[in-house]
Amino acid sequence: MNHSVMNTARLFGAGLRALLMLTLVAGVAYPLVVTGIAQGLFHDKANGSEITANGKVVGSSLIGQSYNLPLKKGERTPRPDLRWFQGRPANGLGSNSVNTQYKLLLSGATNLSADSEVLLKRVQDAKAAVIKDNSVPGYTVKPSQVPPDAVTSSGSGLDPDISPRYAEIQVHRVAARNGLSVARVAKLVKEKTEGRVAGFLGEPRVNVLELNIALKDLMAKS
Repeated sequence: MNHSVMNTARLFGAGLRALLMLTLVAGVAYPLVVTGIAQGLFHDKANGSEITANGKVVGSSLIGQSYNLPLKKGERTPRPDLRWFQGRPANGLGSNSVNTQYKLLLSGATNLSADSEVLLKRVQDAKAAVIKDNSVPGYTVKPSQVPPDAVTSSGSGLDPDISPRYAEIQVHRVAARNGLSVARVAKLVKEKTEGRVAGFLGEPRVNVLELNIALKDLMAKS
């Protein structure tokens, strides 16, 4: 009996020591090492790829933001604030989702098929809105100018970037709404356009949040 108890005690002690060792290695040392490497070599990415303006964090370069007007009485869907560049449609999970305005609780695609009547109607409505919103006196957006990213949400519904083509058709409207020259706003878009990663991966893109921060700075100087 005593021999059995002693063996049990030894096994318990060995198991406890193994538990403590694994806890220290896997639960303390490893996370500290990984965190240290991330902070040292990838500080920006490790902290959420934050974007700052006037010394304050205003968002992440990885997550899109909406630029809408406050809801009026009786409105269920906010209207876009046309003083600013607009991002991609944000209805990744559908019009009844909690994620329709980048609330970050959920993300995902609609999973609607290419021949879905719902999707077709949504794209047609979005295209008509893009043409209407961005056509100003002296400049009319043609249907052929509207790129796919202007009328479709991304796979996550949270894409922070738009194509240079979509940014360019917004230039005249943004310039008119803010009393700026078209040439200066167009230059701003060009300055904020990023090329393909490593020269061949992905497509050229414009981060909407960074572009609108630069636009705000430009307006302050005008």
